[in-house]
Amino acid sequence: MHRQTKIIPKTEIISKLLKSRTMANPSKIIEGGIEYSIGRFNGIKMFYDFDKILIYLDVKGKLLFGHDFQIHKRDEPIILKLCNYLVQDIKSCQKHDIDPQKNILLSGPIGCGKTTLLKLVQFIVPHQRPFEIIPCRNIVFGFNNLGFKIIEDYEKGGNYCFDDLGLEPLGSHYGRHFNVMGEILISRYELFLTSKFKTHATTNLMSEELEERYGERVRSRMRKMFNLISFDLASEDKRK
Repeated sequence: MHRQTKIIPKTEIISKLLKSRTMANPSKIIEGGIEYSIGRFNGIKMFYDFDKILIYLDVKGKLLFGHDFQIHKRDEPIILKLCNYLVQDIKSCQKHDIDPQKNILLSGPIGCGKTTLLKLVQFIVPHQRPFEIIPCRNIVFGFNNLGFKIIEDYEKGGNYCFDDLGLEPLGSHYGRHFNVMGEILISRYELFLTSKFKTHATTNLMSEELEERYGERVRSRMRKMFNLISFDLASEDKRK
């Protein structure tokens, strides 16, 4: 008999890698043989320490993105909100007008660090299933080649962050044009109502621009599905 090969989803592989870097005590994370504390664990409840989290994220950021990476002081309020959301600190979320049951829409100018931060902050919760960050333009390119199967795949579940929402081109399949991400957002809204699958996104666009891009129907669902966390419009381009 032929042995069947089990295909392990990418998110499951990432989740196992993340879990392998944590000890039984979730307040301790090991990187490169060095133990970092991100808070205190009393055996039942975890108490996160934001100052310690920043130290760990700076170290992890340099490992992931190179030695030039740094945590900018002006970005700390954004990082704090993202961390409060990920660790489900209910009181802190309420203080910052964040609904822990909703998803995250992280907005800001080009190059301010939206995608980088969302990749990075996941590492403080290695016990959680990670979300896969996918550029929206890649999804549209997939639709152009494979058609509606791409949209159907995102209807089935999974945890995703749609990167650069609103900057993708229209999809085209057999000569017909489609607003691919608009259709996917509607499908993901239905998942939001009926499941615990996460749908996050990053965007450079303002609320009015998103409505112009996707229409009032989609924009209305986005209001119900997302917590809006925004960088200052004057944030510098860190890629320069």
